[in-house]
Amino acid sequence: MYVHPAGRSSTPGALEKIIGVASIATMLATVPQAINVWSTRGASGVSLISWLAYLIAACLWFAHGVRKRDPSIYLACIGWIALDAAIVLGLLVHQSAFH
Repeated sequence: MYVHPAGRSSTPGALEKIIGVASIATMLATVPQAINVWSTRGASGVSLISWLAYLIAACLWFAHGVRKRDPSIYLACIGWIALDAAIVLGLLVHQSAFH
């Protein structure tokens, strides 16, 4: 059982469990995009600006989670940072290869 920094117990309830499953499911749904960008060099139709914004947002959420000492925030952000960075890097590599 995790004890919240404010001292109250935060045993995961139904909503927290659903959020955890949803976070993992959406990350898994993003994996094909990363694979597509790298394996097929399919950068067309994929927005660098959008994925860079997602990466920046994930980094900000990670910092917020660390600051609040809330692993339910920062642990999920590690996966999102990795996925978003993979897509951004793939787009940068493949877009520069065509120019």
